[in-house]
Parts: sequence; structure tokens; C-alpha cells
Amino acid sequence: MRLKDKVTIITGGAGGIGRGMAMAYVKEGAKVAIVDLDKEAGEKVLKELQKYSPDSLFIQQDLTDRDKLSDIVEQVADKYGKIDILINNAHASKMASIEETTQADLDFSFNTGFYPTFYLMQAALPYLKETKGKIINFSSGAGINGHTNQGTYAAAKEAIRGISRVAANEFGPFGINVNIISPIAKSEGIMKWAEESPEYYENMLSGIPMGRLGDVEEDIGRTAVFLGSEDSDYITGQTIMVDGGSIKLR
Repeated sequence: MRLKDKVTIITGGAGGIGRGMAMAYVKEGAKVAIVDLDKEAGEKVLKELQKYSPDSLFIQQDLTDRDKLSDIVEQVADKYGKIDILINNAHASKMASIEETTQADLDFSFNTGFYPTFYLMQAALPYLKETKGKIINFSSGAGINGHTNQGTYAAAKEAIRGISRVAANEFGPFGINVNIISPIAKSEGIMKWAEESPEYYENMLSGIPMGRLGDVEEDIGRTAVFLGSEDSDYITGQTIMVDGGSIKLR
């Protein structure tokens, strides 16, 4: 129960890595509020979470609506009285070469990934100051290695890494840790992508020294538990590669 009664917000919590982290968190005693646009999937995951933590919460919200982002934070704070951990996981993008990328493609990636991450950190900061809380953001090997046809996704993910490092420096004096997970996991999104781009997928898989995709709960979720717990109190501003050894940062 390393996260007993830790109030946690997880965006994109209705599936994939978000669901995996939510399940790992409630099993460690956390009170989790998942945020997602998909109402049906969100309510389904909520029922799973409530088996372990009856006080779990699902908030249906379009994260591209910036005016509503602070409402998410306020709703969680009003229900639980505090916020301990913010996990910015949600992100969507369209694959295209740089040559074919449109302004709409760029806007879509930044509006679903970078801007919600930035504004939710900003909105949650007063509460995280009170709890000396944790922030976990998400990056990707697409940005670190520069994967082809993922320009908008890579750009937004690297922007998230950059602002996370700034936040680590600015929030550190308040006792707030800010870290980044860069995962490879067997999520619904990855498997859909595998069907659409089988050669690219097989090439990625062959580059994983561990020889497998990560499990959304056991691998990514457990890493997020570590970063949300007091065990990681002296770690901040770091990109944690949870990718089976695919990328070795220096």
C-alpha cells in the first residue's frame, strides 16, 4: 500500500497505459480520478477500479477544451480535499511525413498532448505545493529517436519533456517531483498501429532487447507507482525509459 490515500489524477485513463496505471495505483491504495473523453470506456474502467477503491472517480472531459482543464482539478480537489499526484498521459496524433503535415495535424497533437499537460500542471500546482506532490508526464521514443511520419507527435512529446525539466527546476523548491516516462507497451493504440504498419511495428519490436512489449499495468503501471511514491523523492527532471532497453539515454 505504498500509495495509501494518495489522490491521483490520470488523464487518458479509460484505456491502454492510462488504465494500466490506474489499476496499479488503486491496488497500492490510491484514490484515483481518471479523465477521458470516452464515456463508455471510462465508466467500464471505473467499475474495475471501484473493486479495489470504491471512492474512485471518472470525469468525462475533452482535454482540448482549455477552459475546462482547471475544472478537472477543482472537481478532484473538492471531492477529496487534496491532490497528491498528477499523471498527464493522454495524447493523440495523426501520422504523416513532414512534407504532408498540415497546421491542423500540428494543432491536434499539441492540443491533446502538450497543452493539457502544461495547463493541468499549472492548475494543480497550488494543491501539489500543499502535499509536496508528484507529477508524471509522458514522452516517447518517437521524439527521442525521431521516428519517421511521427513529426507532430514527436514535436509535442519533446515539448512535454522540455517543459517537464523546467517544471522540475521551478517546483523542486516546493518539494514537488516532476518526472517523465517514455514507454513501449502493448496498448490498444500500439496494436492498432501494428495492424496498419506491420513492417514498421516488426522493426520496432526487433529493436527491443527484452524481446517483448511492456505490460501496461505490470511494467508501466509499476514504474508509475514508484515515481508516485516516497521511494522516488530524490528523483526529479528525469526521463525514465520503460521500453525494454530500446533507447539508452546518456
